[in-house]
Amino acid sequence: MFKNMIIYRIAAQWVGVLEQVEQALQKTPFMPCGATNEKSAGWVPPRGEDHGLLAESVGGQWVLRFMSETKQLPAEVLNRKVQEKADAITKEFGRTPGKKEKRDLKDEAKLDLLPMAFTKQTSMWVWIDPQAQLLVLDTGAQGKADEVVSLLVESLQGFGVALVDTQTSAQAAMAHWLLTQEAPAGFSIDRECELKAADESKAVVKYGRHPLDIDEVKQHIQHGKLPTKLAMTWDDRVSFVLTDALQVKKVVLLDAVLDQAGDEGGFDTDVAITTGELAKLIPDLVKALGGEGRAQIGQQAATKANVTGPANAPADTAPAAAPF
Repeated sequence: MFKNMIIYRIAAQWVGVLEQVEQALQKTPFMPCGATNEKSAGWVPPRGEDHGLLAESVGGQWVLRFMSETKQLPAEVLNRKVQEKADAITKEFGRTPGKKEKRDLKDEAKLDLLPMAFTKQTSMWVWIDPQAQLLVLDTGAQGKADEVVSLLVESLQGFGVALVDTQTSAQAAMAHWLLTQEAPAGFSIDRECELKAADESKAVVKYGRHPLDIDEVKQHIQHGKLPTKLAMTWDDRVSFVLTDALQVKKVVLLDAVLDQAGDEGGFDTDVAITTGELAKLIPDLVKALGGEGRAQIGQQAATKANVTGPANAPADTAPAAAPF
């Protein structure tokens, strides 16, 4: 549960009620693709129970699960079907189909093939912390996150979000930590890092299972290569990889957490343990990056068009960070 995190700040004016969230999600439940549908998406019960609730609360933390299904239609197969149709027209009418007709043939071929195509399902955990006003999505792909956020904004009245922004960019902070070999309080630097040149070369240097407290790493940064990924550990409890886009990837709960949990398992235990740790990690990480920046969410954020990204404001012009 929650191997990745894209983190949003929920608009202050939204006052969520779990029952209302449940009612809203019931309007867009997941349904498998029909014979001629290329994609389907919606909400499924987080517990995995048939006809279960779509919005679960464990210890005041709300957990949802988004499911999508796509038909796998290889381009080679589709192109071959289109060519067969084009050849049939040439044979029957003695002419070659034009561009517009070929586009129509492609649509026809797709409809012919979709009923026989294999399907692929993917799911995403969605966590709403109503007290801290945070939305966390278990994905490392911004495009997939945008899809889920847009659906939530459309479904929940008054709901608006912005990507969590910080006074110091994640990239600048990671570069500073690597140069000084001083991790922020409560964190340690691990043995994985990616550096990328900002010039036209876009040269990339990757370190895996390798100590990073070496002169070579510092020289790369001094010569213009900036960190895009850095593996870290928080409080000896959670390891993760921080990216320059302020995404948290490869989240792993360490033995200190798992030992405390004991042998108990199940949905409620997993949610309680995971959200309990990450709810402490997130504010500590934001604090390590100088606190929240100036990205603000106004009343207009309740519309689909108002899903906003970080403002990346200079520290001297940004207002005081909002407390978690």
